[in-house]
Amino acid sequence: MRTRVVWRMVLLAAVLILLASCAPGHPRFATEGRPAGFLWGIWHGWIAPFSLVGGFFNPIIRIYEPSNTGWWYDLGFYLAVIGGFGSISLVRRRRDGD
Repeated sequence: MRTRVVWRMVLLAAVLILLASCAPGHPRFATEGRPAGFLWGIWHGWIAPFSLVGGFFNPIIRIYEPSNTGWWYDLGFYLAVIGGFGSISLVRRRRDGD
């Protein structure tokens, strides 16, 4: 039982490191020569809650990539935010009284 908890903590730490490594605003990923596009918008929309928390501790981390391709990045970002958070209500179980 104790090893299961340790493995869950290790997995959680690995996932958090992975998510933080691709956060918007990092100069290594999107520069003026290579702006973020549609797929980066989807990724940044999915990790937006984690980016919000990470932004409190590191000012380089942003929720939204300032160097982007414009409309296509916005479309990917908003589709991911709406799809990521809106889909939670589809898998929620109904109570017996509802």
